[in-house]
Amino acid sequence: MLNRMLSHDLPKSRWLSLALVLVFLGLLAAPFLFPGSKALNVAAKILVFVLLVASYDLLLGYTGIVSFAHTMFFGIGAYGVAIASSKLGAGWGAVAIGLALALAVSLVVSLVIGLFSLRVKAIFFAMITLAVAAAFQTLASQLSDFTGGEDGLTFRNPAWLSPSFEPFEEPFLGVTVDGRLLTYYLIFVAVVVLFGLLLRIVNSPFGRVLQAIRENDFRAEAIGFRTVVYRTWSNVLSALFATVAGALLALWLRYTGPDTTLSFEIMLDILLIVVIGGMGTLYGAVIGSVLFVVAQNYLQDLMKLASTAIDGVPVAAQLISPDRWLLWLGVLFVLSVYHFPTGIVGRLRQRRGPRLPRPASPSSPQQTGRQR
Repeated sequence: MLNRMLSHDLPKSRWLSLALVLVFLGLLAAPFLFPGSKALNVAAKILVFVLLVASYDLLLGYTGIVSFAHTMFFGIGAYGVAIASSKLGAGWGAVAIGLALALAVSLVVSLVIGLFSLRVKAIFFAMITLAVAAAFQTLASQLSDFTGGEDGLTFRNPAWLSPSFEPFEEPFLGVTVDGRLLTYYLIFVAVVVLFGLLLRIVNSPFGRVLQAIRENDFRAEAIGFRTVVYRTWSNVLSALFATVAGALLALWLRYTGPDTTLSFEIMLDILLIVVIGGMGTLYGAVIGSVLFVVAQNYLQDLMKLASTAIDGVPVAAQLISPDRWLLWLGVLFVLSVYHFPTGIVGRLRQRRGPRLPRPASPSSPQQTGRQR
């Protein structure tokens, strides 16, 4: 059953399996295990980034395409829900219309980018996507009447997802059941289902062709596969999943702006998470997202505690100052790349137990010699 749910793509490592189970259970029970709005925000951001990074890994890790326009599709999903909800009013109909229009726009844009750009070399495709993403970000900032400009859009969720919605008078396991909690579990279910769908895609014959193109596109073309078509569909699918991730983030924040969805910093975060977790494995998106988002949100707090503990030691206190948390985050990234060149998931799979020796086949030289 579990093997089929994972599309026969098992973790292939005892430690990786344990880590994935802990992450799944931790995110499932996060509202009850980690009370407080910050912890719930971090858990929701991890869920959104798992889907966002996994969709980018379909493009980078499985197809070998470097794109800088992924945050553009992320932003299209967020702006679609935000604009529809602010123009049509709060309701499930507005969310559905906004998501459908965002998916349609992402489909057309990613299809056009793929058909017209994937025929060029990888570096030129990356530059084209960078230019398109920068143009879209500028457009979103300047169309203030439509997108809210630099201030972004604040909107209301449907009544069931509103923080003021409380269906039960008594708390459940010590936690008040409200619209915020329902929104979190809506995101959780959506991410689990879509992650399973991504696993199905990368382990299908279509996914095998993408990996063949990544390894050697000339050989794949010579065999008979139209590499441009497969690359274009990979670009389209990756964009659609990123669009849904953006819509989920908008529902959680009830706000959308250029800094939360379209900034280049988010694109760099996605690249870092893919490298840290491991390219070409969707489980790397899970492990990388957890480590990166937790470090991004709690490293500064840990450094503040450490700086207070060693207050009075001039050099050490300055080095561990909370204001330098980005410096240490960069150091941690360099160390992780140095020690895990294939990503954490790749390293864990390499460290799995030694394989048992395969029994010698009847036609092996040794056995053949004995028979003689």
